Parts: sequence; C-alpha cells; structure tokens
Amino acid sequence: MKFSRLFQPRKPAFWLMVVLNLLSTALAWVARTYDLAPTAALAVAVLAVANAVIGLRLMFRLMREEPDTNDRTARV
Repeated sequence: MKFSRLFQPRKPAFWLMVVLNLLSTALAWVARTYDLAPTAALAVAVLAVANAVIGLRLMFRLMREEPDTNDRTARV
C-alpha cells in the first residue's frame, strides 16, 4: 500500500472519493453551524459519517491497486 497511488485522476473512484469527502465536510459544517432539530441533526451526522467511511474505503482501495501502466499522471 503506497500513499503515492492515491492520486489517480483517470479513475472514477478517485473523483468519487474526492466528492464524498467534500460532501461529508459540508455536512459536518452544517451540523455544527445551524441549530437543527435533534432528528435532523442526527440524520445529517449519520450521512456525514457514512460519506466519510465510504470515502476512506475508496481511498484504501486506490492505495492498494496498481495504477494503469498508460497513466502518465501516476508516479510509482
């Protein structure tokens, strides 16, 4: 598992990981900034945690996979 394999912009899993991590950050910001009802706050918090977990799983998957041999952006 190499950290340098994380940056693979030609793979959709990379962009999905980026979007999910940004979304979980935005949801965490909403949960802390606005005074939400307890049910809404719980729903936003659960979605933020679920997005973060899915993003981490994608990150670990990208770090384990070999980059494409024809991908010039990958540096291994």
